[in-house]
Amino acid sequence: MTLMIDNVKKEFGQHKAVDGVTLTIEKGSMFGMLGANGAGKTTTFRMILGLLDSTEGSVTWKGSPLSYKRTNVIGYLPEERGLYPKLTVKEQLLYLMRLKGMKKHDIIKSLREWLRKFDIEEYENKKVEELSKGNQQKIQFIASVLHQPELLILDEPFSGLDPVNTDMLRKAVLDLQEAGTTIVFSSHQMRNVEELCEDLVMLKRGEVVLHGNLREIKRSYGMKNVIIHSDNHLRYLESIRGVISLEKTKDGAIVQVENEKVAEDLFYAIAEEGFVRKFELEEPSLHDIFVDKAGGDTDE
Repeated sequence: MTLMIDNVKKEFGQHKAVDGVTLTIEKGSMFGMLGANGAGKTTTFRMILGLLDSTEGSVTWKGSPLSYKRTNVIGYLPEERGLYPKLTVKEQLLYLMRLKGMKKHDIIKSLREWLRKFDIEEYENKKVEELSKGNQQKIQFIASVLHQPELLILDEPFSGLDPVNTDMLRKAVLDLQEAGTTIVFSSHQMRNVEELCEDLVMLKRGEVVLHGNLREIKRSYGMKNVIIHSDNHLRYLESIRGVISLEKTKDGAIVQVENEKVAEDLFYAIAEEGFVRKFELEEPSLHDIFVDKAGGDTDE
């Protein structure tokens, strides 16, 4: 059960929203799609789901395009939430899941399991408009997974959630993956992508600028960070060739360098100045890579 995106393009008049995206997403994987607003993420999601026709290229799930006839195998959490405020949580889910072909008894049983998992059992008969934004988001998430989809598309699932609810939702996403669901999601919160994703793609103005295994991307990326703990004045390090930036911290500084050779030059320069409590070379964070690749398009 592989999701195949083959040279997909989408044009709106003269504007190319997506320009030649090719991806293969394996069954049961957790795949991240990154990019600033307007990069083409949501448009790509809508083409995967069959909500938009591509200008060129094709999208297939298990060898066939997705359409409304296969809605029972798809889960979709849109960035713009779409619950009915005057309906109760129970009424809402009964209506939406009947559209997926589920039976009433199964819907209620699964709904109560999810409400228990999210610690919101008391909201079953509450109107959606009476819930906080965070709890509305939980209900929207439940609506996207209650029917146990094979393929789950999550567009900014953690947006607006506090840390407790973010952790709760993150665990639910991991449990779904462990159960075999193929998950594709976008997020501006790089920590969530780093903790959840095995593979990712980064889009810029509709084009792929980075694609591959997250661990290998970070390991092979030329840019590195050097963590320095020292009471010495460290601004002089900015003059060393190959230093990209220096950020002061309460313990010393974080110095971004082009490669390991520059880090070695830093080490010898610092050693001549006196005692250093810590000198550690680490791979760049996904945030660093995102900012570097997204360039002026980033809205982080």
